[in-house]
Amino acid sequence: MTLTAFGRPNKAAGVPTRGVTQRGADFLGNDLAIDLGTANTLVYARGRGILLDEPSVVAVDMNTNSVVAVGAEAKRMIGRTPGHIKAVRPLRDGVIADYEVTAEMLRYFVRKVLRRRGAFTGPRIIICVPSGITSVERRAVSESAYAAGARKVHIIDEPMAAAIGAGLPVNQPSGSMVVDIGGGTTEVAVLALGGIVASASLRVAGNALDQAIIDHVRDEFSLLIGERTAEELKISVGSAFPVSGPKNAEIRGRDLGTGLPRNITVSGDELRHAMEAPLARIVAAVRSTLDRCPPELSGDLVSSGIVLTGGGALLRGLDARLQHEIGIPVAVADRPLDSVVLGTATVIEHFEQLQKVVVDGHRR
Repeated sequence: MTLTAFGRPNKAAGVPTRGVTQRGADFLGNDLAIDLGTANTLVYARGRGILLDEPSVVAVDMNTNSVVAVGAEAKRMIGRTPGHIKAVRPLRDGVIADYEVTAEMLRYFVRKVLRRRGAFTGPRIIICVPSGITSVERRAVSESAYAAGARKVHIIDEPMAAAIGAGLPVNQPSGSMVVDIGGGTTEVAVLALGGIVASASLRVAGNALDQAIIDHVRDEFSLLIGERTAEELKISVGSAFPVSGPKNAEIRGRDLGTGLPRNITVSGDELRHAMEAPLARIVAAVRSTLDRCPPELSGDLVSSGIVLTGGGALLRGLDARLQHEIGIPVAVADRPLDSVVLGTATVIEHFEQLQKVVVDGHRR
């Protein structure tokens, strides 16, 4: 077995990243690694790579209480559906807000992946969860996976999966630090000897940044914009620290006074100011985790630094801001969007060696 730093998922470690990359994969069973995120759900099939990456959105017909669409198709319906159809995100702040809809969404995703193999049999699933959720919320995740048809469910903490996926040497006595910024939660953790030494789970992440932009545009321009527009603004001109790049963006929304469409131009400086409150909370969570870290490991982090994962890691200037305020090196993982699922995939591929980082999920 070849694991890079316990272990960077790569071809040498037997962890394909996208699509079918190994011959004989059909003999490896139908085990799945799932990153059940507030914004997106990724599914990795053992020996075959990441086969699904879709938004965690479900469209429900309120008249019949039936699911109309799931994933990318459902996300396209947000803000565009008739009155009786509602596009919902069944996970909020990293935890399940609607158990039944989450179970339906998971069932759809699992069957979409496994139907390519012919007859469906219950898979073994390893699913990641935020480190700060309660035992009740943790149970809800495992029960949803069982309701989706799993024969066995294991749970792994998100920061551990992110660290393994980013290739950090988490099994070594030296300290490693990961900051995973997803859609609903920010996970901060210092890891050593295969465990989490100090951590913080903050229910402020990408969605909070989007909402801050929506609130700013509404308050400053009396213009109402949607989640998709706010996210596009954040990606195109948003930043956490003064950086080079596009300075302005033109957007269209609904004027709160007239109710008519109107265009405005928003600057990157305005957006940075709008996102200041949630960004400051993320920086504070990193600082507080370092404050609770043993002195020996703190010394290690001065040289090894912090690794950013998750979609929030792609916000321009975030690494520079953390490095400026914390005073230690900060780098973005090679594949920040996939780090969590790839770390979970490494556990799937080498379960016997890495099973100590997971716990068994409960079922009803």
